[in-house]
Amino acid sequence: VDAHGDLNTPATSPSGNMHGMPLGLLLGLCDTSTLPGFEWLADTPMLRPDQIVFVGLRDLDGPERDVIRTMGIRAYTMQHVDKWGIGKVMDMAINHFRGSDGSLPPLHLSYDIDAVDPEQAPATGTVVRGGFNFREAHYIAEAVSETGMLGSMDLVEVNPMLTAGKEAELTCQLGMALIASAMGSRIL
Repeated sequence: VDAHGDLNTPATSPSGNMHGMPLGLLLGLCDTSTLPGFEWLADTPMLRPDQIVFVGLRDLDGPERDVIRTMGIRAYTMQHVDKWGIGKVMDMAINHFRGSDGSLPPLHLSYDIDAVDPEQAPATGTVVRGGFNFREAHYIAEAVSETGMLGSMDLVEVNPMLTAGKEAELTCQLGMALIASAMGSRIL
């Protein structure tokens, strides 16, 4: 769940920021044995494209678009959310991981707070307008939780140092509430 693809490599990144490269490195899109501090990745299992589903993309670099298309990575942009609604998008995202018998493997939910609109989560370093509203943001976590197969989760890019007072508090509270939703907290 991210506004960005994080599929860059040192050769394709316009900014050179490593936080835009984790999936690029984990998919083996570059030789990590030549990256200082990342040599250890060369000896670890890589992710396969079929193990990834993006939800909420809205700010991609050209090379990231190319990777998604050429590798066949399942990706739902905010345009898909607008067209079908978050419920259908999450159904399709989760069903992508189902086996032929309908079972699901343990799921990892990687939730970047910048997927949420900055009106709801302003304390992040890579703000892009047009993200999830409050309920959509929660629905994503709830839908994964309801599978009963959430095995792990990370929530990233919450940075209260980037804003003051109420905006920092708003983002931190939302982040904690999203984790609670993923862990099973419900209205009823």
